[in-house]
Amino acid sequence: MKKPELFFSVLFIPIDFAALVLAGISAYYLRFSSWMVARRPVIFNLPFNEYFLSLLFISFLCILIFAISGLYQIKSARKLAQEIQRIFVSCAAGLALVAIIIFLSRDLFDSRFIVLIGFIFAFFYLIIVRAFIRWLQRRLFAYGIGVRNVILVGNSKTTENLIAEFSSNKQSGYEVIKRVRDFSLETAQELLEFIKDRQINEIIQGDPNLTKAETLRLYDFANDNHITFRYVADLLEVKVLRTEVSEIAGVPIVEVKRTTLDGWGRIFKRVFDVIGSGVLIIILSPVMLLAVLAIKLDSRGPIFFSRRDDGSYLYRVGEGGKPFKYFKFRSMIPNSDSMRYKELADRNVRSDGPMVKIKDDPRVTRVGKFIRRFSIDELPELFLVFIGRMSLVGPRPHLPEEVAKYENYHRKTLTIKPGITGLAQISGRSDLLFEEEAKLDIYYIENWSLILDLSILFKTPLAVFKHREVE
Repeated sequence: MKKPELFFSVLFIPIDFAALVLAGISAYYLRFSSWMVARRPVIFNLPFNEYFLSLLFISFLCILIFAISGLYQIKSARKLAQEIQRIFVSCAAGLALVAIIIFLSRDLFDSRFIVLIGFIFAFFYLIIVRAFIRWLQRRLFAYGIGVRNVILVGNSKTTENLIAEFSSNKQSGYEVIKRVRDFSLETAQELLEFIKDRQINEIIQGDPNLTKAETLRLYDFANDNHITFRYVADLLEVKVLRTEVSEIAGVPIVEVKRTTLDGWGRIFKRVFDVIGSGVLIIILSPVMLLAVLAIKLDSRGPIFFSRRDDGSYLYRVGEGGKPFKYFKFRSMIPNSDSMRYKELADRNVRSDGPMVKIKDDPRVTRVGKFIRRFSIDELPELFLVFIGRMSLVGPRPHLPEEVAKYENYHRKTLTIKPGITGLAQISGRSDLLFEEEAKLDIYYIENWSLILDLSILFKTPLAVFKHREVE
């Protein structure tokens, strides 16, 4: 995800709102100034308090129009002229909306002067604040703040032009960390070692002479390592699911989006997770308290399963392949985790893939069978969602030793936060083969929407009560 661009896109929302409110206030005081009243007497009654409330409402509607118009898209290379054009169109749409509201409701306010001058002020205020933010962003880039680290791939004139642009223009927001001329298997291995201790934000393919095999290898490399992949337009003919076009040094560059969860999608999902997990923690707290009491009375040992047999913390692999501390309600006898790889290895029903699932697991306690039956043991994951380690919906989190056995295409499931439930869980719970689960998770990542999340959440209780197999 483009964090600097995302930060500034989010920053524009309160700044634009403030500019709109300031424009409305400026128009109001201009209309009631002695200079204007002397030339055009006021024939209507409009107290400032009433006007201000209407102004806040209209400003909020305008922000929605701006969002629909694309003013808050995560895009770093938009020209100022394009920005001004979008602001003008958005302001015009806002003016039309206000005109319709005034026409339908005469109770708002009657001054056409305030409306027209207000939107003229808004247009210029928005241009001024956005020009200032763009200037500030370029200054930060010049000092190396928010700069994106780039690997350039290619041996063409276009590649040379991009290198020259990034080197000469420190305000471009890009820094070339490494340049390779091809992407053979040897180069791929070299880059894999190179990026281990470095933060790489983008890989840009700037050479039309790369073979299709090299291009696909480069795409997979970027995807597997959670790096944004961009290429000079018209080069890539396959695997382009979602693209975003920008221009650098006169060269059209296409970004291949791994998921709609890049940019604003990520923000919407995070807000949804915080609100949803908070509400569910409150609603399900009696159930969790009963589970705590039952586990304590049923068997010796800790309430939570949070450590391995050797006392080390239990980890799951999260977004970007980064491990995080994991816990859930204990449903098994203490110090029995390692048995899955030894004494109980012959009961593994997931031998088709890297995961281990034990059938008729003798380690499960009496209470453990019940809380597993209704997935109560996983309710503490709501706290992991609330603090940002997990999501309500997403691929299930797996152990580091399981992830180490992933094939390359399985690693796409690590491009987003793991979830409490997911498309695979409502499609078969423990019955699915690992390959089927991975395909469903990848489909979810590539086709995410809030509607899909809501659909999965609503279907999860049905999947729990109509489960095909106790996990």
